[in-house]
Amino acid sequence: MPSDPKTPSKQIIPKSPSDGWQQRITIPTILAGIAGGLFGLVSKSRRPLAVSYAANLAIVTGCYCGARELARDARASEPDDLINSVIGGVASGGLLGKLQGGQLSAIRYAVIFATVGTAFDFTTLELRPYLRNIQNSVQEMSLDPSSWSLPEWSPIQILDEEALAAKRAREQQLYEQRRFGTMNKEKS
Repeated sequence: MPSDPKTPSKQIIPKSPSDGWQQRITIPTILAGIAGGLFGLVSKSRRPLAVSYAANLAIVTGCYCGARELARDARASEPDDLINSVIGGVASGGLLGKLQGGQLSAIRYAVIFATVGTAFDFTTLELRPYLRNIQNSVQEMSLDPSSWSLPEWSPIQILDEEALAAKRAREQQLYEQRRFGTMNKEKS
């Protein structure tokens, strides 16, 4: 077969949307466990509930994220598709609600999980460009330390060569005055 001059000889394999599914499940689950534990620590009864809150929020988040990823894989869609969030919320809420208290709880939990999960995913999608902008600006600052500057009102000032030489001259003059003053006191 003759090769077409318009197509490159190497085929570019597109990145699969299923790449990174572990991160899309484990990172929110761990963060939810930490948030639940912190909430339990600041609640009135403190210690006994902290572990319970952490475990429950981690389980709920793990189920939701797993169902969302399963829906994404079944639909062959992108990870940022909000329909996956709705389907994942309905599925995980229905399952956990059924385990918790029957058919009525399953419906109630399905609606709550779909609403809260989709709202949370929508919020993270909307905030992602701002967070990336902040991350990029912090990375630029860390790469170029000269971009760090203190405000004018700061008592800490970075001196250039002339100002540093003038400061050293003033310090030397004050030192000489003190030394000369102590010598005069010793003589008298």
